[in-house]
Amino acid sequence: MFDGIVFASFSEFVQMGRYGFHVWSVYALFTIFIIANLLVPHLQRKQFIREQKSRALRDGQINGTASSSSAAPGESV
Repeated sequence: MFDGIVFASFSEFVQMGRYGFHVWSVYALFTIFIIANLLVPHLQRKQFIREQKSRALRDGQINGTASSSSAAPGESV
């Protein structure tokens, strides 16, 4: 299977029979694609959690500070 794959030196391996630029650029793009697909969802999740915390703080849902502003003064809920 690997009998036909023979390189005389490391530089010949890097050059890939004069196709090195194309081969290594595809490897670089693939690596960038994989890293982006691992990193972007993580960053989006952190942003979503941050937004939900700030929304909850703004609405007074954290630490039991919910206000009963829906009832008019003098009315019991």
